[in-house]
Amino acid sequence: MNGTESNEVVDVGPVYDGELVDESEAQYTSPRLGRFASWWLRSPRVPMWLKDRRQARQAAKDAAAAVLRSPWRYLLAVCRGLLAAARWWRRWVTVRDFREAAESSEKLADKFTEIRALTLFRWKVTGAVMVASAVAVALVALVYGHRGLWITAGVTSLGLAILGRRRDGAPGRKAVLAGPRSLSWTMDPQVLVDAFRDAKLIGKDELLRLVERATRVGDGWAITVDLPATRKAADVIKNREALASALAVDEVQLIAERVRGNGGHAGRVSMWVADSDPYAKPPLRTPLLAAQRWDAWRPVPFGRDARDRKVDLPLVWTSLLVGAIPRQGKTFAARLAAAGLILDPHTRLYVADFKAGKDWDAAGKVAHRFMSGDEAEHVVTLVGWLAELVAEVQGRYRRMRELDDTVCPESKVTPAMSRDKSLNMPITAVFIDEVQVPLEDRTPIEVEGKRLAAGDYIGELLTWLAKKGPAAGIVLVLATQRPDSKTIPSGLRAVLGSRFALRVMDWRDSNIVLGEQMNTRGYDSSRLLASHKGVGILRPDGEAQAGADVLALTVRTYYMPNEDWRELCGRGRALREAAGTLTGHAAGHDLPPATPVLSIGSVQEVRGPVLPEPLASVVAYLGDDLDDREFVPTAELVDALDVEPNAFGRAMADLGCSSTRDRITGDDGEARRVRGFRTADIRAAMSRDGR
Repeated sequence: MNGTESNEVVDVGPVYDGELVDESEAQYTSPRLGRFASWWLRSPRVPMWLKDRRQARQAAKDAAAAVLRSPWRYLLAVCRGLLAAARWWRRWVTVRDFREAAESSEKLADKFTEIRALTLFRWKVTGAVMVASAVAVALVALVYGHRGLWITAGVTSLGLAILGRRRDGAPGRKAVLAGPRSLSWTMDPQVLVDAFRDAKLIGKDELLRLVERATRVGDGWAITVDLPATRKAADVIKNREALASALAVDEVQLIAERVRGNGGHAGRVSMWVADSDPYAKPPLRTPLLAAQRWDAWRPVPFGRDARDRKVDLPLVWTSLLVGAIPRQGKTFAARLAAAGLILDPHTRLYVADFKAGKDWDAAGKVAHRFMSGDEAEHVVTLVGWLAELVAEVQGRYRRMRELDDTVCPESKVTPAMSRDKSLNMPITAVFIDEVQVPLEDRTPIEVEGKRLAAGDYIGELLTWLAKKGPAAGIVLVLATQRPDSKTIPSGLRAVLGSRFALRVMDWRDSNIVLGEQMNTRGYDSSRLLASHKGVGILRPDGEAQAGADVLALTVRTYYMPNEDWRELCGRGRALREAAGTLTGHAAGHDLPPATPVLSIGSVQEVRGPVLPEPLASVVAYLGDDLDDREFVPTAELVDALDVEPNAFGRAMADLGCSSTRDRITGDDGEARRVRGFRTADIRAAMSRDGR
């Protein structure tokens, strides 16, 4: 690990609440000067390189490069002009236009005598012009000497250079094969425009507007452009592969992002093109090795994107699903999320390894609950853990209601509350590797006299914890090598906030991990290369260093082999021993859960009615609004549940909830008719389908 990496991680001290104050605005002595400076910075007529120092430096570099290249470019233009002039003269002297007209009219034999006579005449004109030119040059040399010859040669070369300048559509001015464009577009923006046209992202007569000129960023070039009116940045991201082909680079080298916020809009695209495959380099070791401790409330160092920007993963108040086929780095990714929590002595860990290997064994030194195995007894033990956590969450909410607003301003755990031993509300993380094993288990268990499959009951408990647990300080991290709709219930997937998809077999599996229709937005983990171990698409819930508005990004996770993992777990155990927070399995008190299996009667509020999908997800999303609202637009439900509209409408109709049209008032105060569902129909379907 180099020094740069170690400087990115610091020891955690006290955590303070504060407000960021921007004092970067310059203070001007004159109001008129301040107004002028404000206009200068905001005016679209002032080029960007006159506003920003970084852009000015790049403009100066481009100008210097243009000056150094100008002699060579002038010589090439003269050569192209000479070639173009020779082609024009050859066509003129051979009477090509007359000959082609005669051939097209099938009268070449009749016109042959005229063509030959005209050809001889033009050869005579050519000879006369050459003799006259030689005489003129000789006279210039005689009268003006060598200076006249140089002036004549300069004027002639200038004319040839003008004739040989590159112009689209002119024969001989443009190569038939453009060749690699990965670097040429940085010198000539027209090449970038041609690439967008070739990828059919803009029309034949449309142009791009340069917002920020090409600048060197890391091991590649970055540029920001505005698309023509009505063209959307989302289409560029969706068709990134076609644009990469037009630029003659592999799609992993091209990063296209929509610029959002105050400085962006739906048609502004930020692009970065790498010089070579950014994931072909050796992976970096996790920077947590340089940290003596960590704060669970800080995002965990997770990896690097293609531009070598660090990507941190927030865990508190959310949950994480990791999906991949075997041997793609799924367990490594889950352990990276666990590493930051291990180095916080005030966190409590539940670790269930259903792979039954040794990847998670070191976590037993710090985990409150730990097990490794894939037998039915391990599945039943997990049921007890989850039931214990459900009771814990309910208890936390009851205790939070009794706290004053100074300690608990909202019904959420705060950093101070999570570290207060008297409140007993530490951040509690549940890690389940190979979660498909318990979810598919058919072991019968008895819940208040009724026999249920253990996998179904675990799915219900996990869904409830993912919905209500985050605000109470519960973090779920689930990893699976079988990301299909049968293994992970759709109701559970719908409430898992963060998603990380490494390489999978096809786009359907990618959508199951990342969300519906993510492949149509340009994010498909089945297209990742098999050689890119640990590379996946991250869809974060919250800001992941690259920006809170980023929908998803490709990340290469940090490398953390077993020796580093054991070192971090040993460091976490020492921190817990010093803080007096070592409990449960790690402390040698691996007692069975206090609530082995919840009874249906005592936790009806936990289980609720067992509803089919997507009715269960709709009910979970509406919550208390189910009784307060009379009508819910279909667009709102489709956006919230991230489902395909047509399939969702058919599924709801099959459950007795047919969509209808009604009027709603928009944000602009105007009423409009939209299609949606009446909550009375949803409640009726709950009564029919609940069991």
